[in-house]
Amino acid sequence: MRGIVILLLCASAGAAPLRMGRASVKITPEPGTPMAGYYNIRLATGTHDDLFSKAIVLEKDGVKAALVACDLAALSTGVIQEARKLAAQDTGIPAANIMISATHSHTGPVITGRGARDSAYGGSLPILKKYMADLPVRIAESVKLANADLQTARASGGVGREPSLAFNRRFHMKDGSVGWNPGKLNPNIVKPAGPVDPDVNVVYFESDDARPLATYVNYACHLDTVGGMEWSADYPYTLSAILGKLKGSSMLTLFTIGTAGNINHIDVTHKKPQKGHEEAARIGAVLAGEVIKTYTRLSMVPEATIRVNSEIIPLALAEVTPADVDRAKTIEAEVAAGKQVRFLDAVFAFQAIDVAARKGKPWDAEVQVIALGDQIAWVALPGEVFVELGMAIKSASPFPLTMVVELAHGPTTYIPDERAYPQGNYEVVSSRVARGSGEKLVQSAVRQLEAIRKR
Repeated sequence: MRGIVILLLCASAGAAPLRMGRASVKITPEPGTPMAGYYNIRLATGTHDDLFSKAIVLEKDGVKAALVACDLAALSTGVIQEARKLAAQDTGIPAANIMISATHSHTGPVITGRGARDSAYGGSLPILKKYMADLPVRIAESVKLANADLQTARASGGVGREPSLAFNRRFHMKDGSVGWNPGKLNPNIVKPAGPVDPDVNVVYFESDDARPLATYVNYACHLDTVGGMEWSADYPYTLSAILGKLKGSSMLTLFTIGTAGNINHIDVTHKKPQKGHEEAARIGAVLAGEVIKTYTRLSMVPEATIRVNSEIIPLALAEVTPADVDRAKTIEAEVAAGKQVRFLDAVFAFQAIDVAARKGKPWDAEVQVIALGDQIAWVALPGEVFVELGMAIKSASPFPLTMVVELAHGPTTYIPDERAYPQGNYEVVSSRVARGSGEKLVQSAVRQLEAIRKR
């Protein structure tokens, strides 16, 4: 569904109106805190733009749900569980009704509790331990403040289309392999190994007297644009700034990343550099332009019920042999000693160590669905999910506007589709889960969407 209006069924006579609240809480770490996103230690030198935990709380007929996005590369299951518990205590919103995700900014801090890689690249530093202890409190605070802001509201929604910003970063090469980020103007590229999802999903909330309250935006493209040593929310910073200038600074813009495990912003067909704040601003501005165009195509949403469901899906571990673990430990020791290690060797080592540490125990993956009426649904998936999987959910969903949000809840790992596993390269080498895991998540999401639609 692209560029068309969203209509919801009217609420029953005498039903209470939809209420919503919004809030943001700063979660910017101190300088000197290790930064996430790469396979090396980077200690932040300052702040380009602050990081936030942003929350929207919805309430209808006594049922509440919260949508939370954090300007972070990822979140651990432990942080999310603690934040949910604290938020539930403060607001009465059931923990299971709180959706918390990371935007995947590569200029956010290391988040510990996810595996050996984080420990190797600054996870044990006292400054980060202090930050991690406070992070769930700040996330919960954003939900508490949004709940306190609840007011009668009107919602509208629709889908724009922006195909010029996102690119599949896996390519079929002339030698028969599948390359990953093979470089601009690489003469050995044959064609992309997969699609992109151009949908710009927009849900807009305003007060009864038409004051802008919040815009929820969902788009599938990696947030690895800025680089450098300063904290930044990446391109959602510019997106929020532009929409704020248009609608007023009191409006909250909450961005979530769609399934972008194999999607980034790099166009290999030209040689122009695409790194830094200028590029992030360009992407944010183009995306804001499409949101602004989509505003003109929105239709008001009548009051509608809120329904929530979730499932825990056990995902089998990726296959790791004892010889793999021995080799991984050798590489890990070299990393700890400060030696130069090949990129894919480091990726392999931390994957093997994390899988071995599970001792055969599957990963518990949460798939969560929140629906607003019969037309709008949010699906939260763990990890960095290949775009094909998110598109499959949207295609099969009975809800015309279905937003699939990755990096929610846990575990934090790449989740390729089945076709990608024999192709190999970075995402497959990094994945902690067995082939077919992504398809299990799709099945759960579609099953829940169909069931919740019938309630």
